[in-house]
Amino acid sequence: MRFAALASRNLKETVREPLSVVFEIGLPLIFMLMFWALGKNLGEDMFTATMQLPAVVIFGFSFLMSISAITLARDRQSALFLRLLTTPLKSGDFIAAYSLPYVLIAIFQIAVCFAMAALLGLEIIGNIGIVFLIFILMAVCLIGLGMFIGSIFTENQANIAGSAVIVFVAILGGCWMPLKFVGGVFESIGYALPFAHAIDAARNVLNGSTLGDVSIDLLWVIGYTAVFFILGAVCLGWKTKE
Repeated sequence: MRFAALASRNLKETVREPLSVVFEIGLPLIFMLMFWALGKNLGEDMFTATMQLPAVVIFGFSFLMSISAITLARDRQSALFLRLLTTPLKSGDFIAAYSLPYVLIAIFQIAVCFAMAALLGLEIIGNIGIVFLIFILMAVCLIGLGMFIGSIFTENQANIAGSAVIVFVAILGGCWMPLKFVGGVFESIGYALPFAHAIDAARNVLNGSTLGDVSIDLLWVIGYTAVFFILGAVCLGWKTKE
């Protein structure tokens, strides 16, 4: 694998910024505790650990998306990247090398969120393996979006775009309230994006649905993942030629 050495370097660079890693993992846990406490006080089933786990995990991935976009955008403007362009690496290799470290962080993030949810009373009726699959697919999808943003924008622009996506995930993904409560055009926009499909699928599986029951939702996520990574590779190749 031609991108392995670069992926290893990127992982080391990520770990050398522990504050970012703590922020990516710690902030979702704070949200989970906050909404769990809110649900306890109000008696709302919407805020149980089982309902909040998918929202918290996928909301946490949006921060990975933003940081991955900023990292790629920053490195594109560095002398290191210019030297790397003289190697046999293709644009797809660069995208893979910058994505892999964040996928590993996402796996750790999923494990930590599962552990916290278990302490708060998580109930799993369905197949936990399918839930994990949904989370991994959504992590890869959002990291792919980060690669696309980082490929076309400068560091400052990527920061702004990443922040906008975080807001979209929170509001139009149905993280903190079902989209049916919003209704209208916002509900339609939400279900035209992959975030709400992933959250709904994970919640449904936790409550007993099968892989076949959520297959349409998964196809939405897989489709967007493919589009984001293809766009990221194409745009990075175009930008490097410039």
